[in-house]
Amino acid sequence: MEEIQKIIARMDPEEALTEMAKVASKLFPQVSEEARLHFVVGLVGEAGADKVASLVQL
Repeated sequence: MEEIQKIIARMDPEEALTEMAKVASKLFPQVSEEARLHFVVGLVGEAGADKVASLVQL
């Protein structure tokens, strides 16, 4: 975990988001829908959980 954080800290924020999206798109097909939802809720916070659950089909 620390290695990932160190790599991201050296990157421009927009570049880091782009690279993280590439990694996530490769991981998502390998995990359950529940795991994907948990990840997205973690990004947007609990307040948006109902919206995310109803709108996001990854």
